[in-house]
Amino acid sequence: FTGEICAFKIHGQEMPFEAVVLNKTSGEGRLRAKSPIDCELQKEYTFIIQAYDCGSGPGGTNWKKSHKAVVHIQVKDVNEFSPAFKESMYKATVTEGKIYDSILQVEAIDEDCSPQYSQICNYEIVTADVPFAIDRNGNIRNTEKLSYDKQHQYDIMVTAFDCGQKHATEDVLVRVNVKPVCKPGWQDWNKRIEYRPGSGSMPLFPSIHLETCDGPVSSIHTTIELQTNYIGKGCDRETYSEKSLQKLCGASSGAIDLLPSPSTTTNWTAGLLMDSNDIIFKFDGKQGAKIPDGIVPKNLTDQFTITLWMKHGPSPGLRAEKETILCNSDKTEMNRHHYALYVHNCRLVFLLRKDFDQADTFRPAEFHWKLDQICDKEWHYYVVNVEFPVVTLYMDGTTYEPYLVTNDWPIHPSHIAMQLTVGACWQGGEVTKPRFAQYFHGSLASLTIRPGKIESQKVISCLQACKEGLDINSLESLGQGIKYHFNPSQSVLVMEGDDIENINQALRKVSYINSRQFPTAGIRRLKVSSKVQCFGEDVCISIPDIDAYVMVFQANEPKITITGMDHFARPAAQFESERGVILLPDIRIVSTVTKMEHRVDLREHDRANKQVVVEEMLHNLDFCDVLVIGAELDPEQECLELDRGELQGKHLDATNSTAGYSIYGVDSMFSYEQVLRQLRYRNWGTSATSDRKFRVKCSELNGRYTSNEFNLEVNILHSSNSNFMDHVNHMMVQPQFLQSVQHPEGSVSAVHNSVVPSVATIVIIICVSILVFVITLGVYRIRTAHQHSSAEHEGAKENEMDWDDSALTITVNPMEKYEKPHQTEEESEEEDIDDEEEDTTSAESDDSEEEEEEEEEEEVIVQKGDKQNATRQEQLEWD
Repeated sequence: FTGEICAFKIHGQEMPFEAVVLNKTSGEGRLRAKSPIDCELQKEYTFIIQAYDCGSGPGGTNWKKSHKAVVHIQVKDVNEFSPAFKESMYKATVTEGKIYDSILQVEAIDEDCSPQYSQICNYEIVTADVPFAIDRNGNIRNTEKLSYDKQHQYDIMVTAFDCGQKHATEDVLVRVNVKPVCKPGWQDWNKRIEYRPGSGSMPLFPSIHLETCDGPVSSIHTTIELQTNYIGKGCDRETYSEKSLQKLCGASSGAIDLLPSPSTTTNWTAGLLMDSNDIIFKFDGKQGAKIPDGIVPKNLTDQFTITLWMKHGPSPGLRAEKETILCNSDKTEMNRHHYALYVHNCRLVFLLRKDFDQADTFRPAEFHWKLDQICDKEWHYYVVNVEFPVVTLYMDGTTYEPYLVTNDWPIHPSHIAMQLTVGACWQGGEVTKPRFAQYFHGSLASLTIRPGKIESQKVISCLQACKEGLDINSLESLGQGIKYHFNPSQSVLVMEGDDIENINQALRKVSYINSRQFPTAGIRRLKVSSKVQCFGEDVCISIPDIDAYVMVFQANEPKITITGMDHFARPAAQFESERGVILLPDIRIVSTVTKMEHRVDLREHDRANKQVVVEEMLHNLDFCDVLVIGAELDPEQECLELDRGELQGKHLDATNSTAGYSIYGVDSMFSYEQVLRQLRYRNWGTSATSDRKFRVKCSELNGRYTSNEFNLEVNILHSSNSNFMDHVNHMMVQPQFLQSVQHPEGSVSAVHNSVVPSVATIVIIICVSILVFVITLGVYRIRTAHQHSSAEHEGAKENEMDWDDSALTITVNPMEKYEKPHQTEEESEEEDIDDEEEDTTSAESDDSEEEEEEEEEEEVIVQKGDKQNATRQEQLEWD
């Protein structure tokens, strides 16, 4: 036993190894692990081992041990772990236009224990087609210059490999942001600014700010320019007629419009080329217009004013011809120009030749102005104020004295008639056939001449004022350090300050405003240019210009509707009275706007329903014409009248002619209604007239929006028993109506006094009076019996209708043309319909119109219903 090896013993704390004896005799043994060995937990083990013999017996009680041997164990690694990145995501920011050696470094680790498997040998970019590369150490660089405009941000995926070529289980995201090179300039503004009519003052750049890239700025000078020279007459101006504008601006009356819109009374402009939106006439060098005699007085006196809008370009040719704007020349025999306004080689020339009046001396005759604006193809407003011998030109509200005044002899008087023309000059003499000469090339508008008066600077400024422009919201909050200046038309604003934040705040308050109710739709270009001064530096910051535009939307078009009683009849005596007959006692003018809204019906996806929204609007009108249809009024026996006092306190004026009555001026629809309700028709020769037809038409913005044509028919009742008609009329009219008509008793007595009765007339009157008495008595009895039999027909209106029905059984020859052979029952039904319509009209009217509505009901009137045939002759109620 003592010669055998029985055991091996390992000395060390909790070593995961054990040694077992394989052959006791030879002493061979084996060292083995008791449990799995992990290199990542412990790479090396060192311990002491001793061998023991079997001792003196099998029990080994007296065994002996060998010397100590040192055992050193090294654990070999297995590539069991994959690389993992330290961060879940990497971010970096680069400036465009630069090549970087290293933008950022990514790093991965491997938990294997050996250098071979724990080291990261390589990194790789997984995302294809990106301008980046990565090296073995994880440094990412860009392979080309990056552009902010091309791409703001790049997202790339990166993986890692250990030296055993095992790659990471999860790739990592690397986000590279590209920031632009700091460029000085305005930031956070929109190129398109939308403006809806009625928006008031709307900020153009509500969040703008200036980037100076930390430059040493000492002051900033900014110019904001609104370009409107291609809209209308250079900007959105009121397109009311020249007469209405003169009234609005408080100009002295008497201005004669030489280029009015064509109509029956102003037909000399009918053949000229005309712009549809505004009253702008285009002259192409082939057209001229003759002003009829009597429009402008022959003697203009020593004081008068000529106003016009003109758009004119450079004249063709080296020695260009004169281009006539306005010319007054001999009509026949000779070719003398008495006064003229013309353009010659981009100079404006005013010619004024005085007549000979004993003093045979030189007088100022030609006044020349040389201005660049005359040939710049833009709209400008010109006013020539003549206070002979001084002539002053206002252009766009600024005064210009003539640079050259030429004297000439006075014209010897002659009895040759003169011809006033526009767009060319009339050549009456020196040619075989009189013709136009010296044609104008360009556009003209609102050409007026005012004899006897010159215009003030204030009125001139008002007449050419823009209704759109730049505006500053809250001037007081601009700050002390901001200086600003507007040009007269408020299309250019200049601001200056030394603090960037103050300038930012000021520019955010700059607004666009268009105060027209129906502005011209389209684009207004906007330019902002800036200059920056720096502290003590020669080279300073350059700020790029802003190019933006304001998009003005189309306003919803209004529909102007005229309603009222469209047919009535009166006895001739009322037309012959001093006051005549009120034509339009209940006229009503309403303006409505229709808005189209699209909404999708959930049940029918394929169809969008249009919802119509009608809004009643309060608009201004600029004229209403009451025209006579058919033969014109005979001034010997009929006229339309209006008390001038009705126009006081309103911006209205009126003109009267045999063709009708015209009320004009910019004022509310209510004011127009008030005036039209006082218009009277008189006819003191009614025997020749049986009926009259009138047409009422109103306009907004000088014909841009027009109303419906409202037709009115007036019948004059002729009858041998007209006194009977008067008698019945007085019976039916209630006392309050007698008070509302101005002096009816006086007017009736005037009619009776004006007629000298003959014997035959007296006999007829007596006979008719007896007949009326008998009829009245019979009707009274019938009505009394009817009242007892029917309790439900007790109202005053039913009584009058019963009276009417009974009266309709009587035939009077002079009235046959106004009646149709209907049965009595049918007529009474139609009258009931008419009464219902009158009641409806009365209920819908405003309180202010109650008196007129009562008059309409109390005077027995026939009114056409909407559904009745327009061609049907109206039945007359017996009044």
